Amino acid sequence: MTEVPEHLLKRSAERRAALGAPPAGGGAAADPSAPASDAPADDGSKIPAHLLARSQAAKEGAAASSPATTGAAATAAAATAVATAPAPVAKGPEGHTQRLLTVVKAGSIQDVKATPTDKVHVWPHLLIGEFIACLSCSAFLLVFSAVVNAPFLAAANFNFTPNPSKAPWYFLGLQELLTMFHPMVAGVTIPGIGIFGLMLAPYIDKNPSQKPEDRKFAISLFTLFFMFWAVLVIIGTLFRGPGFNFTFPWRDGVFFDL
Repeated sequence: MTEVPEHLLKRSAERRAALGAPPAGGGAAADPSAPASDAPADDGSKIPAHLLARSQAAKEGAAASSPATTGAAATAAAATAVATAPAPVAKGPEGHTQRLLTVVKAGSIQDVKATPTDKVHVWPHLLIGEFIACLSCSAFLLVFSAVVNAPFLAAANFNFTPNPSKAPWYFLGLQELLTMFHPMVAGVTIPGIGIFGLMLAPYIDKNPSQKPEDRKFAISLFTLFFMFWAVLVIIGTLFRGPGFNFTFPWRDGVFFDL
């Protein structure tokens, strides 16, 4: 248990001396050179000595003035002593009755350090970033639409197949695979393996961190998947000419319509 500070012991001894009560037994503030008192020590659970002395003096005065009322006076004095007796209190180290908060240091019960968090408010932190991203995309589409000429083509003629016949750019990766593998492998097996691998990524890499340096496996897997399809789309868009044969765009031009 925590020891009582010296200044509290000294203050308690001075208060006892002012009330005429004997010093607490075993206390650090008791004067070892003072003569021992015959009065019982006040341990906090009995009637104080000065109240007993006052009661005894009242009894003697009542007995000397009126012997007939000795019994009534004694009863009244006893009732007064019982009524004025303090309630028992919990005692601390060495019998002292100071409160616990007066002897416990504030640093042991107070936490002044702020807990770091990685959360921010939706407004303005999130919505401002999304608004800027929306404006950037709108500006890019506006400039791209003004610079690049992408007119509507003529009505489709089922009797005439254009050469080369290319799929939209987002399907050119699959069309490029069809020139290298069997349709079952190019259209089902390879895309299925890629999608299944991306589905397993969260179960393989269970790191909850959102920092790129801590998610090397997930970033490497996504980069590999992204670059694989990007290379196939670029080849199908720029390096495939009539008959879907391989060609160089700086020599024969680009055979692709938006």
